[in-house]
Amino acid sequence: MSWLGHLTLDYRLDGQRTIAHDLHHGPLRVLQRLYPEGDAVCHHVLVHPPGGIAGGDVLEINANLASGSHALITTPGATRFYRSAGELAQQSLIAKVAGGARLEWLPLETIAYRGCRAENRMRFELAPGAEMMGWDVLALGLPAAGELFDDPAHADGHYTQAIDLPGVWLERGTIRANDHRLLDSPLGWAGHRVMATLWFATGQAMSGARRDALLDSARALIDAHALNAQAGCTSPHDEVVVVRVLADRVEPIMQLLSSVRGGWRDVAWQMEACPPRVWRT
Repeated sequence: MSWLGHLTLDYRLDGQRTIAHDLHHGPLRVLQRLYPEGDAVCHHVLVHPPGGIAGGDVLEINANLASGSHALITTPGATRFYRSAGELAQQSLIAKVAGGARLEWLPLETIAYRGCRAENRMRFELAPGAEMMGWDVLALGLPAAGELFDDPAHADGHYTQAIDLPGVWLERGTIRANDHRLLDSPLGWAGHRVMATLWFATGQAMSGARRDALLDSARALIDAHALNAQAGCTSPHDEVVVVRVLADRVEPIMQLLSSVRGGWRDVAWQMEACPPRVWRT
């Protein structure tokens, strides 16, 4: 049996409080609104009770942020794309952020199991004056358990991902279990099996000083971290700053990304990091 899930999230200001209305169909929903840092920021935890995404499953998320609202969306655990007998497993996100609104898209890691056939698409439409931070952490297989994504017995497995900031930055690629030139080459994953991307984006060009401040903050934290040789920060467009990291395990990557995200919050928004409570459970 395949799961079809759809979730719509609408955020808006009610006085000084960001409130949210959600509409769900199927096994995809959010927990109650949380306000650990006051009324201005609504923290939401996205849950999928079946626990993973299998072949034939389709999950769709739509988030709409009205002017002045600030939403932080995360997950209580990893998103898991399981082995498929042939059908594609799909998850998609479309987020529309109005001018003056802020979005933080901060799910925990995604695990692509050996033999999965999966597609994960994210599209962020930022109006002038909108801002966001987002990250994506992708782990291939379960190396600690001896379940390798590139196991020869599951060489037909593949994972396709797209991150789209229309007109600004587009990444789309497919990782195939039998593509060892990509997985093991020093020009690709270099033998690592976890890759992370963190970005800060705006709906209009950032000033050079602001962009430099974001770059300097990230680079200082990267230089002081154990993953400094496998991480870097660049600005491919004047509306986005991107951090990329490779590692063998998820935990050190999450620690580095959390540090950079906290630094960016301070530099860009003059806000404390305030990690979601679910990350500490």
